[in-house]
Amino acid sequence: MSVESTDVLVIGSGFGGAITAYHLAAGGAKVVILERGPWLTAEDFDHDFKLGSSYTRIFDFTVGDGMSVLGGNCVGGGSMVYFAALPRAPKFVFERRMWPRAITRSALDPWYDRVAESIPVSLQGWSDVSYAGGLWAAACDHAGRTANPVPVGVDNDRCVNCNWMMAGCHFDAKRTLQTNYLPAALAHGAQIRPLHEVQYLTRLDDGGYRVHYTHVDDEDYRIEAGTGVIDAKIVVVAAGAGATPVILQRSEPHLGRMPHGVGRYFSGNGERLNTAVLDEDKVRDVLGLTRPDGSAYLANQIGKGPTVANWDKLDGSLPEHSRYSLEQLYFPPGLGTILAQVPGMAEPAWFGPEKKEMLRRWRSWLIIFQMVEDDNEGVFGPPPARGNADRVSQQMLGVGRLRYNPTANTLRAWAEADAEVKDILERDGLAEVAAWTNDLVGAYTVHPLASCRIGDDPATSALDDRHELRGHPGIFVTDGSAVPSPLTVNPAMTISALAERAVPGIVAAAKARGVEVSYGAPAPGGATSGRTGVLPLLPALTRK
Repeated sequence: MSVESTDVLVIGSGFGGAITAYHLAAGGAKVVILERGPWLTAEDFDHDFKLGSSYTRIFDFTVGDGMSVLGGNCVGGGSMVYFAALPRAPKFVFERRMWPRAITRSALDPWYDRVAESIPVSLQGWSDVSYAGGLWAAACDHAGRTANPVPVGVDNDRCVNCNWMMAGCHFDAKRTLQTNYLPAALAHGAQIRPLHEVQYLTRLDDGGYRVHYTHVDDEDYRIEAGTGVIDAKIVVVAAGAGATPVILQRSEPHLGRMPHGVGRYFSGNGERLNTAVLDEDKVRDVLGLTRPDGSAYLANQIGKGPTVANWDKLDGSLPEHSRYSLEQLYFPPGLGTILAQVPGMAEPAWFGPEKKEMLRRWRSWLIIFQMVEDDNEGVFGPPPARGNADRVSQQMLGVGRLRYNPTANTLRAWAEADAEVKDILERDGLAEVAAWTNDLVGAYTVHPLASCRIGDDPATSALDDRHELRGHPGIFVTDGSAVPSPLTVNPAMTISALAERAVPGIVAAAKARGVEVSYGAPAPGGATSGRTGVLPLLPALTRK
């Protein structure tokens, strides 16, 4: 029986998968991308959060023990559901002990530049930010802090401020991977196959790999619609930090022992949410803000995602776990109404008159997103029989194997950030603030990282600094699981820059296995500017 084969098999179509697929296809390799989620485009995205809408079809919410993970589940991966905030990680992040010595902020800057050109990234001015972002900036200024517009992957000329970014952008104003890297990969002959969930890998006699997948039903992801295999000389695993380690764990009986770092050192990017319930009169009297209709705020539902951040604590002179960012954002109903807590209550308030009153004032909410330095304390248990979790509904919801017990350092970092938010927003009675509870689903993250991290020490890192899986040549990991530590900012830019940096090494490995492929394609839009400073790095990146 004949078996399908390809030069390069990419698992996942998010940032790590799309970027590597584009460059390898553009270089002449035969590339197939397997994506477990559906292929939806702008016209398919619904402006609601109903079961069966685009919202539940393109998300994956996995409940673990002490940590729950919300991620993308569609062609384009997390880029389809992200809020498009694209800052670069600060210098001190790369100086932490778990990062490879070869990767510094200055060494990564040319690759950041390439991503900024490819997506492209927009540097916002104050006229571009949402009203909620402007209020956060005004509150920071009132408290003697600074605030900055966040760089974004949004075409502000096309954005209509509908605020349905998490359900997929209906207007293609959000610069997802479906607007840059993926169409460029398709133009060079790459194939994208949605609803293909990879289960495990086996090794071939020639040193290549056989990738075993399940074809899932379009409506109910619990239903198998068939199985299959594809042989490849190179495999790029980019299924996300909640799924990549599970695929590798499930492959261990077939491939042999996995590195110790597979499924360990998981980071939730130190994320935590606070809800401030604003006093509308104080917004007017203290901050001097009003809208054209005469209201003071009443604007939680207006605008984009995060548009303004406070970065005062991103100071490398501060000790570890005291460095964090505070970002304004909008979070939709559902978890936002359940987990948001009533300020001043001693115990979590799931219902009752105080919670009812808080929910009645939902248009006066301002949600602040913290990203602190956690201790990479997450560990994955034995993998489920199929997929990254045991699905408990036809879409979106599953129970995973991640265990997360926050250390004293992480708890202290959250407490410091909580106190900073309260100091800014409760000053002069502007608002009352409470952190979201962890009692229902544990901590939660939309930016999972580090479950198969790169590093110099084989004892603590699953990958070398070229992103190749230790002991398993020809397997590379380029998604958020490769990022060694929390970033204290939104991670999409750093994941993308690391993926760009990994490509020359993958090309070299593919050539060594007989694939006719080269490196040097321009940015997906066809521009070649921004490559100065990149090419001289290639010999070091492709070393054996």
